[in-house]
Amino acid sequence: MTLNTVVVEDSETQRAVITKLAKDNPHLNVVGDYANGILALNAIKKTKVDLILLDIVMPVVNGFDLLDSLEKPPQIILISDSSDYALKAFDYNNITDYLQKPIDKSRFATAIDRAVKTQNQINRDNDEGEFVYVNVDLQKKKIFINSIQWVEAMGDYIKIVTTEGKFVVLSTMKAFLEQMPENKLIRIHKSYIVNVNKIDNWSSTKVEVDGTKLPMSRSHKDQLEKILIITE
Repeated sequence: MTLNTVVVEDSETQRAVITKLAKDNPHLNVVGDYANGILALNAIKKTKVDLILLDIVMPVVNGFDLLDSLEKPPQIILISDSSDYALKAFDYNNITDYLQKPIDKSRFATAIDRAVKTQNQINRDNDEGEFVYVNVDLQKKKIFINSIQWVEAMGDYIKIVTTEGKFVVLSTMKAFLEQMPENKLIRIHKSYIVNVNKIDNWSSTKVEVDGTKLPMSRSHKDQLEKILIITE
């Protein structure tokens, strides 16, 4: 597998070093190298890019600013002089690795191998269906939306019940529901969200999913029935 790759680094010397490492790697096809985030952003919008080798500290538009500007960011390998930004990097699902300068050649190769494996998984996932990443025990957990049965509010947390297990995540119900495709998951109660495709039975006050009866507010009944009619 070959990943279309761009290098974004404001230092001309460092950019040349990173670009050479990328061009020497058989898994990478360097389609451009840029001195700032604005040039990179314009190019990325016009070209299919699988991987960005991205310096964090740059004038005007830093690496995180560029990331936030991308509607559908590809994989990112962040590059920095220090480890100070590693914790912030954890907040971004698409960051595959974090390299410190000066970049060790073998460490760079390891990062690219990881990116290739991740791309293979992304390609498989595209065939298997939609998914969402959540933070579980300080690790990223991929959950396929079709596997979700219901979601339960637990104070500042939510419990996601899937066919593969239960996962407790720091999130609000509203924030989680906003990540879901329209009409696939629906709120039936202030404390419950259900996967429409997993509903076995329902009444005016309850919804049954895999043998478990969940309370339903009367105010949500009409919305649920409309969606169930649409999905039949």
